[in-house]
Amino acid sequence: MSYTVAILGASGAVGQEARNLLEMREFPLGELRLLASERSAGKTYPFRGRLLEVEAVKPSSFDGVDIAIFSAGADVSRKWAPVAAKKGAIVIDNTSAFRMDADVPLVVPECNIDTLETLPERRIVANPNCSTIQMVQALKPLHEKFGLKRLVISTYQSVSGSGTPAMDELSDQSDALLHGGEIDPPEQYPHQIAFNVLPHIDVFQPNGYTKEEMKMANETRKILGAPDIAVTATCVRVPVFRGHSESINAEFGKKITPEQARAAMAAVPGVVVVDDPAKNQYPLAIYCEGRYETYVGRVRQDISNPKGTSIDMWVVSDNLLKGAALNAIQIAEWLVENRKVGSKKTAAKKSAK
Repeated sequence: MSYTVAILGASGAVGQEARNLLEMREFPLGELRLLASERSAGKTYPFRGRLLEVEAVKPSSFDGVDIAIFSAGADVSRKWAPVAAKKGAIVIDNTSAFRMDADVPLVVPECNIDTLETLPERRIVANPNCSTIQMVQALKPLHEKFGLKRLVISTYQSVSGSGTPAMDELSDQSDALLHGGEIDPPEQYPHQIAFNVLPHIDVFQPNGYTKEEMKMANETRKILGAPDIAVTATCVRVPVFRGHSESINAEFGKKITPEQARAAMAAVPGVVVVDDPAKNQYPLAIYCEGRYETYVGRVRQDISNPKGTSIDMWVVSDNLLKGAALNAIQIAEWLVENRKVGSKKTAAKKSAK
């Protein structure tokens, strides 16, 4: 079997990771198409020993495509995802464009891959927000055993979540300040990010929360299939290049101990418990970079809750991998393994008949 895959947003940080993962994980590819805007057309990237050129996206770009991975912004997805789906592709969208649509599955494979047993008519599958993915991956087994009731979250999110230009801005600002220079006016954020912390990710909503904070609340409920979970979040941008960190207070319907929580999370594929404070061992952003896993530590009883029904924890993951590209590729792999998508060879046999 060989499949045709297109990556829209191929020149961006997530698109480049998706391309690398397709090669590293030996995805059964017959053809890979790199797509982007006119501005990025003509760029070349290595793949399986040769250079592939990025093409400007157009309707014919999706002719014969089996799986299309989108990571070029919500507006772009709204325009091109229906086009790709109409031509027969299954679209795995990494933007916020379709996540809360009732007829679009919002998938973290370790949590709710069963939602893809019947493919949606729209042929669009949504990849959740990066900060949501790593959190629900750790919380899903606890929810199943103890019944999640409420979450209080503070995130510490790296600049790579805003793309390559934001990483460049952090680098340039840091270099200038460390050498006694002045920084240029910020372009990617409303304030300087180097040596600073910004309690502001995405646009503010009428209720005082940001869109990022509301994403975490709404997406968590949808993924876990639990609309009554109470969620409040504060999402913060920190001067870290890669890797999101989260402080989570989770309250359950049943009593829970740190030992029970660690055991349940450690049993989940892709979750690694690193939790030995006596040896200063706990998850760190610098150690998760380039790794597939989600790391959990600082698991402890919430001493403010005398009922013993809540715990605190610290969760860290590479936001460009499990938080974005890897999650999308895992969905694509499942679709292929479970024969939910056609292949070029299959199509050829059908034509021959």
